[in-house]
Amino acid sequence: MLKVGDKLPAGTLQEYVEVEGGGCALGPNDFDIGKSAAGKTIVVFGLPGAYTPTCSAKHVPSYVDKAAELKAAGVDEIWCVSVNDAFVMGAWGREQKTAGKVRMMADGSAEFAKATGLTLDLTARAMGLRSNRYSMLVVDGVVRSLNVEAPGKFEVSDAGTMLQQVRQLPA
Repeated sequence: MLKVGDKLPAGTLQEYVEVEGGGCALGPNDFDIGKSAAGKTIVVFGLPGAYTPTCSAKHVPSYVDKAAELKAAGVDEIWCVSVNDAFVMGAWGREQKTAGKVRMMADGSAEFAKATGLTLDLTARAMGLRSNRYSMLVVDGVVRSLNVEAPGKFEVSDAGTMLQQVRQLPA
């Protein structure tokens, strides 16, 4: 499993881009994880699935609500990563009002989740292999903090906990 001090794994995530521009076409676009994280301070939070109860009612809203505070504390970007396709992540982002606050990154085939070792097998609930619930602080592609939730819990991966960790970074 990924741990503090490790680099993010190589690979791509997809994001549904609403408006064409900046070299991005409208619709699903691939983003190289390493290139996207280089030289930036990023909060990445993973969750089991779009439109699921805790994810929709608590996890994403906590980051939308604290986005300005996280950015004021030095965070360049906030990524929500889930094992869903880019179309679903785009629609969910619109519903959650994440534009300009949280990038809704699709890990459609669970490749990122598998590469990090942060998987959650929800086959018994007819959801297949998913991402565990977690948050991490990444500086220039290197994991500086990692908060992995116990099964069924939402106690350490929220935006408030992450904001405390960001504020503890050396200047």
